[in-house]
Amino acid sequence: MDRKRALNVFAAAREAGSYDERPVLPEKFDLQLHLSKNDRPQPFFLICDHDTLLVQMSGQAVVEFKEAPVSSHTTEPGTFVYVPAGVPHRIVPISQSVQLRYKAQEPSMEGVAWYCAACGAEVWRVEWELADELPQEGYQRACEAFNADMAKRRCQYCNCQHPAVDLSGIRWNEIARDLRAEAALSESA
Repeated sequence: MDRKRALNVFAAAREAGSYDERPVLPEKFDLQLHLSKNDRPQPFFLICDHDTLLVQMSGQAVVEFKEAPVSSHTTEPGTFVYVPAGVPHRIVPISQSVQLRYKAQEPSMEGVAWYCAACGAEVWRVEWELADELPQEGYQRACEAFNADMAKRRCQYCNCQHPAVDLSGIRWNEIARDLRAEAALSESA
């Protein structure tokens, strides 16, 4: 997907997939817009080191929060949801949804966490430096580690065993490969 100063979100969304978090503006722009078209619950709670802003462009969804004064917020087209730095949150579509996320151009850290569906306790969390790993690479690595280790999926408080993350239809490896290629091209230019 070519990054442009002007963007037809709905045309770009035709190419988007679940939780792609693909940056869509030219690299030099701060704040950066990230696009996803979601048809399933986000497989984890996302943690960003800077404040972010979610914009619901189409469909309806619920944004769930952990460790925050608000537990959820229902969205419809035109809804803006402010997410403070460090607050774990996830998107649960009610219908197929297109979201934009405003992120700082050069955040330093992201992470993901899973919470127990039975008791609400944190089950497992991983964070990474964005200087070393793209968000999509971190999402993929974290989900694969969660899936591979039954101990990471067991709640230490209520002993509930959580299912592995279904990664079918998730394109994080493809998105990361494209972003790495774009970065290499811009460095050589």
